[in-house]
Amino acid sequence: MKAKPIAGAGAVLLCLGVGIWGRTSQAAPAAEGPKWSASEVDLFKTLALDGSPPPSPSNRFAENEAAANLGQSFFFDTGFSADGSQGCVSCHKPALYFTDGQPLAVGLGKLTRHTPSIMGSQWNSFQFWDGRKDTLWSQALAPFEGELELGVSRMHVVRRVATEYADEYASVFDELPSFDVSERWPAQAMPVPKDPQHPWALAWEAMDPADRELVNRVFANVGKSIEAYERMLTPQSAPFDRYVAAVEAGDMSGAGHLSPTAERGLRQFIGPAGCIHCHNGPMFSDQSFHAIGLESVFHSTEIDLGRAAAIDELLADPFNSNGKYSDSEPVDELVYLNPEVGDTRGAFRTPTLRNVQATAPYGHNGQFRDLNEVIEWYRELPRVPLAGHRDKILKVLPDDVITADLIAFLESLTGQLPAARWLAAPEQN
Repeated sequence: MKAKPIAGAGAVLLCLGVGIWGRTSQAAPAAEGPKWSASEVDLFKTLALDGSPPPSPSNRFAENEAAANLGQSFFFDTGFSADGSQGCVSCHKPALYFTDGQPLAVGLGKLTRHTPSIMGSQWNSFQFWDGRKDTLWSQALAPFEGELELGVSRMHVVRRVATEYADEYASVFDELPSFDVSERWPAQAMPVPKDPQHPWALAWEAMDPADRELVNRVFANVGKSIEAYERMLTPQSAPFDRYVAAVEAGDMSGAGHLSPTAERGLRQFIGPAGCIHCHNGPMFSDQSFHAIGLESVFHSTEIDLGRAAAIDELLADPFNSNGKYSDSEPVDELVYLNPEVGDTRGAFRTPTLRNVQATAPYGHNGQFRDLNEVIEWYRELPRVPLAGHRDKILKVLPDDVITADLIAFLESLTGQLPAARWLAAPEQN
């Protein structure tokens, strides 16, 4: 019986990786360049870059260049970490398209998930693999307080801002107190929901509520500055985008921007391989969450529940879109989130395919060393999921979908890095 075309969640990682090995020995069909129908052109036009990222209503400084310059300084500053060795740039290296090239992220310790690229995150409805943050600025705050990431408290963060960036901060936001260590301003302080007896949590509770509010406000502004910077790191035009522009202009050959092999890969991507069902839009992501059945274990013992475990955390986050530090009106999307929905167990966000050629390894757990490993996994769909169930729409990849074709197409999604001025600390430019 002929294998069914893959669809829906089946594309979540299929098009994250296809390699130069696998089933490339199959003879590619001999044909001239494809002749696209009007409906096919309309379909792949929706995949091309279409300008600037969507607005960020919860951050009124998102388009502020002075905020972006300040956020750039924060991004490259390792002084925000507990031992002075780590910064945002430690896991998001510009030369690696703002990834780290490792299976699992490493800060002060080894984390449990792979580092996704920042490029394309400006389009995300939710951040992190599990969506536990709903804005890019609130996502930027989490690593500061992550024990295995930068390992400091928000009190440490705002004190460094006051010490090193007081004038720059004041030019964008407001003037700061010194935050000198004193009875009023403890050395380290922040809420620690999982351990209310932690010394930092006790110090936080001992602070005057108005002082806690001031620290939170400055801390939120640090995240908003980092988002303003990260919005400069958008994916750049790739051969595929130039191909689409040529086809739109009436040149069905795409002005040669895709090889015949890549054109066949595009046809498979939007057709029998079904990748487009989950990898759609200009970022090649449906911005949703899917359980595809990858191994998901924390420290070899605790199962990673993904989206199911993140929803309560998001709803309780004081820095979410409906919190007091947001610059937007409350949003409805948080009201309807339900962690009890079974399909959220073991589900992870559909990653972008932009620049996928340059961002190995693959998967939320980094288990695929190269693109070939991913496509072979999709041809077999091995193992029973450890959490929840595999999306029912997921089917094995049909044999007549040729690896080499998809490789060539996916390679056409990689563009240049952003402008050089954004790829290093400001003082290095």
